[in-house]
Amino acid sequence: MGKLEVDVADSKRQSTGVPGLDEMLGGGLLPGTLTVVVGSTGIGKTQLGLQYAHAGQSDESRRGVVFDVAARGDSQNHAEYARRMFGWPLISVPSERHPELEGFFERSSHGDYLHVFDYRGQRVTKHDLDWDEWRSWQIELNAKLRAAIAFLYGNFVSGTRRIVIDGIEPTDRPQESIQLNLCEYVYHQVLRKDPEWVARDLFRERYRVHADAAAKAIYDTAGIGCLMLYTSHESMLDDLIARHLDEGDAISNANTLIYMGKIRDGNRIGRGLYVAKHRGSVCSDEIVPYQIDDRGVSTLY
Repeated sequence: MGKLEVDVADSKRQSTGVPGLDEMLGGGLLPGTLTVVVGSTGIGKTQLGLQYAHAGQSDESRRGVVFDVAARGDSQNHAEYARRMFGWPLISVPSERHPELEGFFERSSHGDYLHVFDYRGQRVTKHDLDWDEWRSWQIELNAKLRAAIAFLYGNFVSGTRRIVIDGIEPTDRPQESIQLNLCEYVYHQVLRKDPEWVARDLFRERYRVHADAAAKAIYDTAGIGCLMLYTSHESMLDDLIARHLDEGDAISNANTLIYMGKIRDGNRIGRGLYVAKHRGSVCSDEIVPYQIDDRGVSTLY
């Protein structure tokens, strides 16, 4: 993913939904940029993602949406977390191959949650699949791209300004991950692309029918924030901080990089977060302990 140019002075910060973390980030995250949160399974990434999405209600008068690319293991219970933390009835939309496009711009809701792939218990990297399995994943991805575009574009024209990408599994070869390939496509070809061209990709041969409505539904792509939740092999925060960043992958090119991991406190293990990178303002270099409860992630000072 390419580097992003942002005029910090003219950018309104987006709250993460975690006051202590906002303070560490100089007021919050910058819209129009990519933020990556890295940590092992169960460390609190999904809760943080939902807190960021929910904070859109107060910041932009509209919650964010969740784009789930998980394919292996159990559901991450986004709906249950959203209900328990905020009383938010998360509306899931099907990842059907041919989304319903009639009355698209008149629709009151385009859903809050899209799970792209079926749970198959398989890794989704070229290295871990044989040729037929890899080809099958590519076919499924291509078939569902239109549903992904409809979900995101529909929400953006309705006023959504936050997307949480969840479910990215650890991989030693980022370039071979079909999940990361999908995320890169979504980031460049939907989030950062001129809205009228996104509409062309969605409506295709019927674009002329919808051209006038699409022209009236223009939004500023620089106002859309993206929070990507990336599962790591490492569980200890010290190991995450020490990890090497490969040039050219999503983590190294993110505007903001946050690590969440386990920390040792005497003979006990707790949780801590660390802002490894934040282009846009000076931020704290502290390791900040945090806890998770029914309200989500909260920092401990």
